Amino acid sequence: MTPPRIGSLPSGPRDAISDVGEIRVGHVTLDLGAIQTGVTVVVPHAGDPFADKVPAAAAVINGFGKSVGLIQVEELGVFETPIALTNTFSVGAVMQAQIRAAMAAHPKLGREWATVNPLVFECNDGYLNDIRALAVTEEHYRTALENASFDFVQGSIGAGRGMSAFELKGGIGTASRRAGDYTVGALVLANHGRLPTLTLAGHPLGRKLTERKKPADEPEKGSIIMLLATDAPLDARQLRRLALRAGAGLARTGSVFGHGSGDIALAFSTAYTLPHLPERPMPALAMLHETRLDPLFHAAADATEQAIIHALWHAEPVRGRDGHKRRTLREILRRLPDEDNPCAS
Repeated sequence: MTPPRIGSLPSGPRDAISDVGEIRVGHVTLDLGAIQTGVTVVVPHAGDPFADKVPAAAAVINGFGKSVGLIQVEELGVFETPIALTNTFSVGAVMQAQIRAAMAAHPKLGREWATVNPLVFECNDGYLNDIRALAVTEEHYRTALENASFDFVQGSIGAGRGMSAFELKGGIGTASRRAGDYTVGALVLANHGRLPTLTLAGHPLGRKLTERKKPADEPEKGSIIMLLATDAPLDARQLRRLALRAGAGLARTGSVFGHGSGDIALAFSTAYTLPHLPERPMPALAMLHETRLDPLFHAAADATEQAIIHALWHAEPVRGRDGHKRRTLREILRRLPDEDNPCAS
């Protein structure tokens, strides 16, 4: 079996967020019995993101989340550290690691200069992971950063190790789509959804899986973090518009953005950077015209949906805290008759 492919737009060579600019991704995974968690780091360009800030904007589709750094991103339209993903209770440790890294690179921080704005996103992996153990350390962030590369693993890896999606094993997924001259790449940390509503490339798979038994009447809870990158020259206002379109891809998979689900998207551009020091010149380039945004919106929705499917598809089964376990999408598809299996050959 192969995962279903979303849409007709072509992918980049890796079908990954690393098809955009010089983006690299690194993981550290903790697979230690009841400890099933980790860190994933997205590096936006080859330079120093504090010295050369990245234009960005966020869209909070449902705000049940504990991320760090979004207020300043909203105000200034840039971020200035690598993007980190981890579990809810590890946000503080990862934030500290980002601050220490920035201080080491820039001794004037917090003295002659202002402070740094760390950027950490989270999902709650407490079903599979003993989240109260606070197992993630600053060293894990540093190692994930050192491991960052253009080619990286998806599924039950890094921050995705303990995540669940649609009551199956979730985790890290990525995809990319070409829209004319530009590329949009997506990376998700999928930890959301209810099995009865799971929709796989338009097929009501969750309904078929639960039609013989009454599904538990539980609200949607969990979270999903959706990162969108593009090489199109967009300003922060346009990037917020792009970030909102991640919600279209999320909805197609069967999510209704439930009360207890923290659904947050961040979009950024690799087309230019903004200097920290006022002595350096600001970039002089024309932004993309509003009427040319629709192909990017289409690419963002398709890439997000595909990335969520890839997170489910590449996940491996995990057993963690108190014997809790999650089966995988591929496991259940293998047991389905061909007429009910959207991935049957």
